[in-house]
Amino acid sequence: MLHQQRYRAEGKHAAACLLCPLDETERSILLAEKLKIIPLGGLDEIGKNITVLEYGKDMIVVDCGVGFPDEDMYGVDLVIPDFSYLVQNAKKLRGMFITHGHEDHIGSIPYCMQQVICPIHGTAMTNGLIKLKLEEHRLADKVKLITHKPGDVVKAGCFTVEFIHVNHSIADAVAFAIHTPVGTILMTGDFKIDPTAKDGMTDLARLGELGNNGVLALMCDSTNVERQGYTPSENIVAEGLDRQFKNCDQRIVVTTFASNMHRIQAVLATAARYGRKVAVTGRSMENMLKVAQELGYLKIPAGTIVDLSAIKSLPKNKVVIVSTGSQGENMSALYRMAFSTHKQVDIQSGDRIIISASAITRKKKAVSRIINELYRKGAEVVYEKSEGLHVSGHACQEELKIIHALCKPKFFIPVHGEQRHLQIHGKLSVQMGVSPKNIRIAEIGSVIELSGKTCKINGTVPAGKVFVDGTGVGDVGSVVRRDRKHLAQDGMIVVCVNISSQDGSVITGPDIITRGFIYVKESEDLMEELRNVALDAIERCGKKRIRDWTAIKTAIKNDLSGYLYKTTKRNPMILPVIMEI
Repeated sequence: MLHQQRYRAEGKHAAACLLCPLDETERSILLAEKLKIIPLGGLDEIGKNITVLEYGKDMIVVDCGVGFPDEDMYGVDLVIPDFSYLVQNAKKLRGMFITHGHEDHIGSIPYCMQQVICPIHGTAMTNGLIKLKLEEHRLADKVKLITHKPGDVVKAGCFTVEFIHVNHSIADAVAFAIHTPVGTILMTGDFKIDPTAKDGMTDLARLGELGNNGVLALMCDSTNVERQGYTPSENIVAEGLDRQFKNCDQRIVVTTFASNMHRIQAVLATAARYGRKVAVTGRSMENMLKVAQELGYLKIPAGTIVDLSAIKSLPKNKVVIVSTGSQGENMSALYRMAFSTHKQVDIQSGDRIIISASAITRKKKAVSRIINELYRKGAEVVYEKSEGLHVSGHACQEELKIIHALCKPKFFIPVHGEQRHLQIHGKLSVQMGVSPKNIRIAEIGSVIELSGKTCKINGTVPAGKVFVDGTGVGDVGSVVRRDRKHLAQDGMIVVCVNISSQDGSVITGPDIITRGFIYVKESEDLMEELRNVALDAIERCGKKRIRDWTAIKTAIKNDLSGYLYKTTKRNPMILPVIMEI
């Protein structure tokens, strides 16, 4: 029995436990139970990463991120996962484990913790950023944050979670080796392999040890699987920044991801080398610097950082502004500077703007709009990849092959990508020796069941997208989104009419009010025709002695809709408003 307890404590394979003396009840339980891996996000999409691992009466969650709205999600601020399954199984939840501090991995934590609370395990930088979010949502006193470092091992129910150092575009990123009763699951999180990284290369030695001991399933980042070769080192960016600073006698504005401390460290070091002062603008950038300084992740040369208000008194060739806005966000500091709505900084002719980031696909139009406005103001904009000002934080094909070769997984589950990424990664894993029948390309909500010998998709759980609009969470459903899209595309017409409660006759109106449909002053004839069409519909209902306001509204709506499509080929939203007097 002592051997049995030791095997369980070390998270060994269930079959190993069967070598110890077990009674028939224990033996049947071990044979019956299967590990369930349930992605609630991060598949068929970029972002919103969250995965549940469940075995018997124990459950853990890895990551809890947000997605960002598409262009047709009018008014939506954030997209978060559906936490219904976690709420239903709250008693099983033993903890949440976070790979790193990017929004697509931590952004939904406050929304989750409002529904179900559990300890959160992360590295120092990650927990520092999570703490800011919890404080903002007044949850800091309710949620326990537990800080770990690479190499630490955490017991959570029947799971044993090992933190493994990896390189990424944010400090303190880790992968997880999760030792379960059926075998070891390796979740890489977002990663790349950077031999010259300031914080050390991805721990390939430990990944190799795990592979030699046996990895049951690998869940690997698929974001850059379409790119051949290797992801360049962050050192390339430092060299690119030096070229841009050298011999520049104008003001420099650098925009990058606020979370990339290695990049910001390079900006600070380069600025100090050329005798420039650095001012920071943008809420997320300011928060990130605060956390990084408190934890010692930034080494700021003495006297380099100045308040934003101080730059007006400095010569242009002695100033660097570090800003948010690399993705063209409407409220970002760079956007406000470009469109002259920033309270302290306006872009001037001759300014050199360095965009040290790559625009994600759905943000390219927004970034192009800002770049065009910067050029219009006479600024010099440096943004091409050929300038060596940005490198990805995700592994390309050759790095992914290294991970497969080291881990030698029996089963492979590609994650963190759209459908094409997952399919391509599946084919790459076949090249690296994984049997095609052992690859599982799942969807969010899929229940992937693993034993020591099998891996199959068996059913689904509630999963999907929940929309955050201001302080409202989940109150923007499909009907509201459809209406918003309709309004955005075709505009709206409101028909107001007062009807007698005595005989149903029209007392005043109908009055026609339009928004986003036509310019009224230039379309008076059409407006008059719309009044006549609405009046005819009301009178027709009166002749039929119809006093049901819903029926009258339907008649007005149908008649106007048909007339408008026939004459204008447009289909605006029509809202009849009837007042009984």
